[in-house]
Amino acid sequence: MTQIMILVAVLLVGAVIGILVRRREGRVRNAPAAKATAPEDTQRTALLAAAGVGAAQPAVLHFSAEWCGPCAAVRRVVGGVVADLAETQAPPRDIEVDIDAEPALARELNVLSLPTTFVFDAEGRERFRISGVPKTSDLRSALVPLTEPEPHCA
Repeated sequence: MTQIMILVAVLLVGAVIGILVRRREGRVRNAPAAKATAPEDTQRTALLAAAGVGAAQPAVLHFSAEWCGPCAAVRRVVGGVVADLAETQAPPRDIEVDIDAEPALARELNVLSLPTTFVFDAEGRERFRISGVPKTSDLRSALVPLTEPEPHCA
């Protein structure tokens, strides 16, 4: 009887952990305040510039690998959203980085799992981070404000 109770408890804890992890996956999270400010780290800035971030337009940078199954879904979601916003005043760039080819950039951005997607504004500031496959509507709502020109104060 005790063994069955232990098994039930372990299964219950595992189910709760699984639900919590699943709820977090694919959600757009704001970048930490320190990362949302202008990039000051020259190595980080150089690595991002080499990847194409900060070229006076917003960018969606997503890490993938040949062996990553869900990365194909990320390609479809990001490609679709970027194509939808191609006619805006500041269309976002779609930048895919192979984590095996660019481990230094992955380390610098603290990428711990695949797929991981970042949204950068036109100045190269990290605005959002997404672990897992992003939801199309969430990614679009994160990008739309970045594709519109900032209002100028009179």
